[in-house]
Amino acid sequence: MTGWQWVKLVGNFVNLSTLAGFVVAGIGRAKVSRGPRGLFFANGYRLGFPVAGAFTIGNVVLSKHDVSYFGSELLVKHEERHSWQYFCLLGLPMLPLYVVGVIVSWLLTGCPASRNPFERMASLKDGGYVEHPVQPIGRTVTQAVSALRSRPKGP
Repeated sequence: MTGWQWVKLVGNFVNLSTLAGFVVAGIGRAKVSRGPRGLFFANGYRLGFPVAGAFTIGNVVLSKHDVSYFGSELLVKHEERHSWQYFCLLGLPMLPLYVVGVIVSWLLTGCPASRNPFERMASLKDGGYVEHPVQPIGRTVTQAVSALRSRPKGP
């Protein structure tokens, strides 16, 4: 680890975001292991929310997948950039700000990541996202209603 990664590691412990990540990993019954770049991988996360291949809280990267999911150096760098965002925003204020970014992005593009500034700063491509163009909000709402109507009914 570099000196700056150590600073981020300690800072995210002090601002309690990494501790929150460990708590969420425990609730989701994920297995935690040390990863590179000052990160911890919490694999086998069992809760259905949030809907993502991986998500980061502090220096903890949670995923429903096994640890081999993080074989891509680009994905690890993407998630590390999110851990820097927690550091720069002094921890848990990142969560509601990220949610605002998701909502704005979804309204503008129908995609929770394309115009989310946190995902853009972490590199959409490195995170495995496809950038969607801005579209009229009416089209986004129509697409959402259509998707909800086409979902299977029942148990």
